[in-house]
Amino acid sequence: MRPRRIVALGEVLWDVLAAGRRLGGASANFCAIAGRLGENAVLASRVGRDALGDEILERLTAYPIDVGFIQRDSVLPTGTVTVEVDSRGQPAYRIHEGAAWDEFQLTPSWMALAAEADAICFGTLAQRSPTSRATIQSLISLTRPDCLRVFDINLRRPFYSEETIRWSLNHASLLKINDEEVAVVFKLLGLPVWPSADPEREAADTLMNIFPISLVCITSGSRGSLIVSREGYHRHNGVVVDVIDTVGAGDAYLAAITHFALRDAPLEEMSEAANRFGAWVASCAAAIPDTPLPKFSRVFGLDSPVDPG
Repeated sequence: MRPRRIVALGEVLWDVLAAGRRLGGASANFCAIAGRLGENAVLASRVGRDALGDEILERLTAYPIDVGFIQRDSVLPTGTVTVEVDSRGQPAYRIHEGAAWDEFQLTPSWMALAAEADAICFGTLAQRSPTSRATIQSLISLTRPDCLRVFDINLRRPFYSEETIRWSLNHASLLKINDEEVAVVFKLLGLPVWPSADPEREAADTLMNIFPISLVCITSGSRGSLIVSREGYHRHNGVVVDVIDTVGAGDAYLAAITHFALRDAPLEEMSEAANRFGAWVASCAAAIPDTPLPKFSRVFGLDSPVDPG
């Protein structure tokens, strides 16, 4: 299979947990898994000219990620997030403001990258500052008509707004959202929620009727996910694993969805692979696991040559 050029446009940072610092950020997590699935994965982000930024670039070289589009900031520091994980493996985040990734610059190299991307993944968090938001929205507008525009909504209070969400939905072709975020988005957009035997599918249909989205993925943690297209849907009941923590699981899920969506895979295959990769990351002690791809990956035509050293 020919590798596709997948751009992850957003934050790379350090997750600071009780056990220590871990490399993270939704865009970096997504990009690392996309690269390990054999894609030409590019991380477009920004770090400080500091020790933490140097360490991020050094660490990322262990993965099949193109880091040549990571900008450096001489004023703002590399981003950090304080993460607390509860007894069920569920994380709570305190995202520190004034980070390098709040100052994305619209450079000629980034503009050329957007124009040649087969898929570009973006979210709401990296749009929290006016500068980065303007850059992200300009880059999304520069992508080709056939580019898969992946919107990982990833709501983190208070870093989102009705305006940002509406713009992003109007420019996305694929949406990933979790079951709790659905209610928040519908309330922000003033959309009615009617009693239904299948409210998640109805919500997906509603969003596709209003916005130019062709695929909606609604995740429900250990309970699996629902994928809805304009031609059908598939519900997956999840994969049972011993959860260590769920940081990065949704990003791995979305990387697999993107990989298979670019190859027009059936919804059932796409859903099975995405749930397995998400569960695998949840069973690991890091959002970007250093362990080899699990054996089940070979079922989907994926093998170990793209694994880190």
